[in-house]
Amino acid sequence: MDPSEVEFLAEKELVKIIPNFSLDKIYLIGGDLGPFNPGLPVDVPLWLALNFKQRQKCRIIPADWMDVEKLEEIRELEKREEAFTPVPSPYYMELTKLLLNHASDNIPKADEIRTLVKDIWDTRIAKLRLSADSFISQQEAHAKLDNLTLMEINTIREFLLDSLNCMYKLRSNLQPGSSGRTFTDF
Repeated sequence: MDPSEVEFLAEKELVKIIPNFSLDKIYLIGGDLGPFNPGLPVDVPLWLALNFKQRQKCRIIPADWMDVEKLEEIRELEKREEAFTPVPSPYYMELTKLLLNHASDNIPKADEIRTLVKDIWDTRIAKLRLSADSFISQQEAHAKLDNLTLMEINTIREFLLDSLNCMYKLRSNLQPGSSGRTFTDF
């Protein structure tokens, strides 16, 4: 899965909008949305919220976690803890990127939020690299990936697969009667 596919999945996440138009329910394959009444909040998938925003048909309400104080708490907790801490959304990075790129005028303190989310991301990726290095250097057979997002796993996936394949080849060459198959063959 590449980053654009993860972003596609993130666009299905529900966000709250305040429409400035009237419309009855919209009947979609994924479920019914609406009705839409001016000034009354309604939950819609992110892709639809961005479409409405682009056409100036709504105002997007940022998620509760998209707040400077809450993100500072998350950042500090992530720095303190050795293990990965739970994130506010499984798509926190993608949601932040999309919302700040297309609706930053609806998000108070958008620049601070962008910086905090980037700090959280950088901290988590540094932890992930250290964990992967430790995993490989200790020649572990399995790893625990609790509290990681799809995008984070996707970031390190290629490196881990290549490393595991190399380890497998080295181990199989040391054992008599090895088949020479790799992890990607399964």
